[in-house]
Amino acid sequence: MSANPNVKILLIDDEETLLEYLSKRLLKEGFTVRATFSGEEAVEVASEENFDVAVVDLKMPGIDGVETQKRLRSLQPFLQFIVLTGHGSIESALESGQQDAFKYLLKPIDYENLVETINEAYERKTVLQNAKFREQVEEIYRSGMGAKGIKKAIGELRKIYGIE
Repeated sequence: MSANPNVKILLIDDEETLLEYLSKRLLKEGFTVRATFSGEEAVEVASEENFDVAVVDLKMPGIDGVETQKRLRSLQPFLQFIVLTGHGSIESALESGQQDAFKYLLKPIDYENLVETINEAYERKTVLQNAKFREQVEEIYRSGMGAKGIKKAIGELRKIYGIE
């Protein structure tokens, strides 16, 4: 399965070697990638830049993967999370699931499976985002504002959702 070059990925892991390996491979595939070494750094980056998929390690110093997901979700509600851990347990998987993780993968990572999962997560994000956009456009039409108001409001929504 090939990469969708439109996908912006946020990698979050405290293991420098893994982060470097994944970044290089994903960039080579054609994805846009931003690597961060902590949850705090990821939140800071996500407050300035939009992403489609976040690949998050569960166990990190500082704020852990679950808390990182919560904070990122509040910044980017359509962001999809792929949770990675070398500490696989039912409890941590369930806890991540409560944060609406798209998928839970164990380390060591099956790279092909990761790429496939990233593409699936991107598709899910697009579907959810487009549905919300359509819903808000319908609300604008029902609001009774004039043609200029509708055009301006839809233009603002397009900017928010990054729809050309």
